[in-house]
Amino acid sequence: MGAAYFYHLTQTPLEQTLPTLLEKCRGAGWRVAVRGTDAARLDWLDAKLWLAGDGSFLPHGRAGGPHDADQPILLTDQVEAPNGPACVMCIDGAQISKDEVTALDRVCILFDGNDEAALQAARVQWKALTDDGCTAQYWSQESGRWEKKAER
Repeated sequence: MGAAYFYHLTQTPLEQTLPTLLEKCRGAGWRVAVRGTDAARLDWLDAKLWLAGDGSFLPHGRAGGPHDADQPILLTDQVEAPNGPACVMCIDGAQISKDEVTALDRVCILFDGNDEAALQAARVQWKALTDDGCTAQYWSQESGRWEKKAER
């Protein structure tokens, strides 16, 4: 049974935080789907990921290509992820269901803590998932480093 990890971004933007999390997932041997809500934003993130990381190659692709099933990291705006991910990372308010949380090793929900609408959407997701019985952790970087602030 998986868990939902909520990442409250206040010190670093998505394009800096996401590569670090993706590298950790890849280090665990997981395939990952990054689920967004807007194709143009995913295209922007795709370009950022080619320049990100610790200097090592972070293999990824945009959904819709002929090799989606082979991608270690797949950027998509769809629920279905043909790369068979162990982890789904939701950005920009992308939704995740209880069934997905329980079926995956991990779900990460990244949200911009400087955006009131994103903060409210994350609170709604937290309540929905925990009310449905999902295990969840809330991580904040308000002190400058990641700290677990809550767990249910």
